[in-house]
Amino acid sequence: MSSSNFIDYVKFCSRSGAGGAGSVHFRREKHVPKGGPDGGNGGRGGHIILKGNSQLWTLLHLKYQKHVIAGNGKPGEGGRRSGAQGEDIILEVPLGTVAKDFESGKKLFEITEDGEEVILTEGGRGGLGNENFKTAINQTPRFAQPGETGKEEWIVLELKLLADVGLVGFPNAGKSTLLSVLSAAKPEIADYPFTTLTPNLGVVSYRDYKSFVMADIPGIIEGAAEGKGLGIRFLRHIERNSILLFLIPTDAEDINKEYQILLGELKKYNPELLDKDRILAISKSDLLDEELIKEMKQELPEELPHVFISSVTQTGLLELKDLLWKFLNK
Repeated sequence: MSSSNFIDYVKFCSRSGAGGAGSVHFRREKHVPKGGPDGGNGGRGGHIILKGNSQLWTLLHLKYQKHVIAGNGKPGEGGRRSGAQGEDIILEVPLGTVAKDFESGKKLFEITEDGEEVILTEGGRGGLGNENFKTAINQTPRFAQPGETGKEEWIVLELKLLADVGLVGFPNAGKSTLLSVLSAAKPEIADYPFTTLTPNLGVVSYRDYKSFVMADIPGIIEGAAEGKGLGIRFLRHIERNSILLFLIPTDAEDINKEYQILLGELKKYNPELLDKDRILAISKSDLLDEELIKEMKQELPEELPHVFISSVTQTGLLELKDLLWKFLNK
């Protein structure tokens, strides 16, 4: 998969609301024989606003919104009553989202903080009512301003993806298969060491439109830290993940030993990697019965949260997502 997968990308038409027209109106009251102008102003059109949300990890929830349209402002009324503002549309985005103009490719701004709000497409101004145009010479202006039209523009949102979960395991542990089952990524899967030549990223959707990013880092072989095979280039990607998910198949000779070797490689490469949260997933568990799983559980490292999964029968995958989500948001 190409490096474009490192960018989460959505394109949509952003249309702000038009401003309401100002009102042409004169006071008509019994005791005021010549009521002056009292037409109110129109309300401004709705803005399209981007808002940072640190609980979002991808742009998946906006993928299918091709048109985002804010409300129009209401016209002004007599009695100096202003029209209501058009409804703003607020789009929540993950931190690190960059907004660009599609036509020119120009960067507009970046959302970097939780709760930060920036107007993406500004609503049209409301027109002034005739009350505003009264002068000593023209005491009964019979005109008001129309509202400004809203803007329509094609916008691109880009998010440089930092994978939240890095998959660590020997070649053939089933990392690519797991990623293809959990996400929309389509990794090339084959049966030889170093199957994955570039890190594959997949957006994993979770409950209630939430989602997070998982990266399949190419199989680490012993000696990767010294630069054997393709190891060193890809160990770099793990530095950016917040959780390391160790994947070891049930048919491994010794699960504990494999885990220690993988840990050793990470430590040699960058000891700080060992500060990250670690979770162990034991793959291919459709080959086991309850009895065997019970036995194996007793041999696993005690301090390490673990889950038995099978990409083939999809057993344990929701449990795995729940565990990852809990760690991502702790």
